[in-house]
Amino acid sequence: MTGVNILTAVEGLVEEAKRQIRERVWFVTDTDRTVAAEAATELPAVGGTPRHQQVLLEVDRLEHLREALAAVAIALAHVYGRLAWFLGAAATALSSVLHWRAMPADTGSTFGAEPPTFQQYTEAEEAVRRLRSALTGIAAA
Repeated sequence: MTGVNILTAVEGLVEEAKRQIRERVWFVTDTDRTVAAEAATELPAVGGTPRHQQVLLEVDRLEHLREALAAVAIALAHVYGRLAWFLGAAATALSSVLHWRAMPADTGSTFGAEPPTFQQYTEAEEAVRRLRSALTGIAAA
């Protein structure tokens, strides 16, 4: 999973969602708006400033990213259609964090978990911020 750029994936999803809404391919429903708004409120765990995120312990940063992924997955369970497809793709993009570890391996297997780089943390956190902004936009569409 190393090398997967979460930020690039999320930026592509956000642009596609904006395009579909703008071109009236995606007609945002009231349910879409409600679920998007609720999901957006669940994502602020990594919504602080980049400087704030950088002073946190790695284990806390990883916890926040996994909480963001969980919030997306929970929202996905409540919708169908284009919002479900969007959230499913967002969850897939964020799923790299499931293969990250913040603790030393010491001895024994890590089940394939790898420590992410500082840049991977930063990009993943920015991806969550952009996803939150996109969900807020969908809620207002």
